[in-house]
Amino acid sequence: MNKQFEDYPASQIQDKLQQCLDYEAKYGECMTVTSWKKWCNSYEFRKREWEWRQNIVKTIKYGV
Repeated sequence: MNKQFEDYPASQIQDKLQQCLDYEAKYGECMTVTSWKKWCNSYEFRKREWEWRQNIVKTIKYGV
């Protein structure tokens, strides 16, 4: 397991953001797309989300 946060390549983040924008243009806003857009637009949000997932793994490991 990776111990340090490594951000996704900018091209992947931009592609995901474009998917979100295309989805919203076609279907309208929804909470899931709004959160994905926040993920795409904020380095800190991506880092905190990664840390949260790492803590979930630790919790499962110790709970087994």
